[in-house]
Amino acid sequence: MDVVSFLKDKTRIPVIGAPLFTVSYPELVLAQCKAGIVGSFPALNARPEEKLGEWITMMNKELNDYQNNNPQEIVAPFAVNQICHHSNNRLEHDMEVCVEHEVPIIITSLRAPQFVVDSVHSYGGAVIHDVINIRHAKKAIDEGADGLILVCAGAGGHAGTLSPFALVREVREFFDGPLVLSGSISHGASVLSAQAMGADLAYIGTRFIATQEANASEGYKEMIVDSNANDIMYSATFTGVSGNYLKPSVVRAGLDPENLPYADKHDMNFGSGPGDNQKKAWKDIWGSGQGIGNLHEVPTVREAVDTLVEEYEEAKNFLTKRPA
Repeated sequence: MDVVSFLKDKTRIPVIGAPLFTVSYPELVLAQCKAGIVGSFPALNARPEEKLGEWITMMNKELNDYQNNNPQEIVAPFAVNQICHHSNNRLEHDMEVCVEHEVPIIITSLRAPQFVVDSVHSYGGAVIHDVINIRHAKKAIDEGADGLILVCAGAGGHAGTLSPFALVREVREFFDGPLVLSGSISHGASVLSAQAMGADLAYIGTRFIATQEANASEGYKEMIVDSNANDIMYSATFTGVSGNYLKPSVVRAGLDPENLPYADKHDMNFGSGPGDNQKKAWKDIWGSGQGIGNLHEVPTVREAVDTLVEEYEEAKNFLTKRPA
């Protein structure tokens, strides 16, 4: 599947809502799709595992019904994120469910195993894999990934450290397929900037944590609205893989941001960090990207997407009217 062509007429703006662990539940994903952007969620959010098939069935029905009742609306599809790490003992089961329901887009994280790619291709779906460097990008392509998500500096949660200006151009030296760009994107002008750099779509997560439909605590949403880029810290302590987190949440959990224990990536468990007294990551330690300085309220998803579209169009108009 050509992801870019597939989504061209199915989105109002070239945006994929990033899958947010413990935050992206059906209410958020459905709102994103109905607002005209791709919604996504980690398969691991559906607990117990039997819930995954129930979620997909319900979401497909609701989106089909919504489209039939609102034929003038642009309704986007949703994607499912698979965490391809040895600690995820649900991967094979969850992939079987996705194949059964022919989920059109699978987002793979941490690695892109061949069996996942082959399974998705068996029904004509597409795999887009998130990467933080060239080595990971080339490996994903070698294993058959259809597209890449470049997780650059400033992205929320697990993120890389490379500038998008560097990573996008280096990847475009050897890959002309679909590119999705992640990292500090919370404004419509940034979506246009991603395209100008050579990406096809933008990947936005933190903006949608601070929305009414997100499965996040009010304290989490308020902290995003009250914080700025200086409040983001980069650490591997909480899951074993380096990521960006809200420093005030670390302090609130009783930890010293300047003196955190070491965690190894091989010990990742998507639940707790090292130490008996460590707070559970994702529940008490809150992930966030750096692009939060322009977020000042907690809107509905529809309002957030409408604003992104307006900002995107304003940025395009500004460029066309700007003197050469």
